[in-house]
Amino acid sequence: MFSDDELQRYSRQLLVADFDLDGQEAIAGATVLLVGCGGLANPAALYLAGAGVGRLILVDDDTVDTSNLHRQIAFRGDQVGQGKAAALAAQLNALNPDVTVEPHAAMAGDDWLARHLPDVDLVLDCCDNFATRQAINAACVRHRKPLVSGAAIRLDGQLAAFDLRDPDSACYACVYGDGTDGDLACSEAGILGPVVGTIGTLQALLALHLLTGKPVAPRLRLFDGRTLSWREVAFRKDPACPVCGGPHPRGATA
Repeated sequence: MFSDDELQRYSRQLLVADFDLDGQEAIAGATVLLVGCGGLANPAALYLAGAGVGRLILVDDDTVDTSNLHRQIAFRGDQVGQGKAAALAAQLNALNPDVTVEPHAAMAGDDWLARHLPDVDLVLDCCDNFATRQAINAACVRHRKPLVSGAAIRLDGQLAAFDLRDPDSACYACVYGDGTDGDLACSEAGILGPVVGTIGTLQALLALHLLTGKPVAPRLRLFDGRTLSWREVAFRKDPACPVCGGPHPRGATA
């Protein structure tokens, strides 16, 4: 049951027929892990906390830098030098104190993910390097957790969801391969804030869809910030994927 204050707080989204009280109950009981607390996670976490997702786990071992502030819109100038996970948690607690926020100043390596994924319902990949993305994907395959992946650089963004609760779902490696090369940092290539904000916001929307049982098509969505246009590329499970396919996939439960 929701209190009168909670019903007032969420009243506008409760009016949405595709969401309503059933949706609110579903997200209130959910735990979402956000890996990375930068430009993608800032808007995603704000919207998830605002919507009333019951528990948010944040993990990032980085600290807030002045150069982050143009795009990592949850942070404030007086938080420069603080750990990103704790700084983001403080803003989420101020926005919605009814949401449990658990910050971790750590790297989301294999061991960390193995400890924490059993307790979560969905994962948002908001990181900025392929090695961590591959580790997140393998862990989500192993534990059958839905994964929402976002990326942005310069004026380009990418967005995809992998509902790994379904054994026929493609995984991140089916689409991108299992390599770890090709990282390009914002400090090298640049990024406009609204581009990464667009992708992070839509990660939150896809998360709400998945948490409330709405179908999400297997599409890689490509955003061009120069023309404000989108392209979609359909994908499917790769039977030979080294992470989720074949007789002995690396992501499979032992």
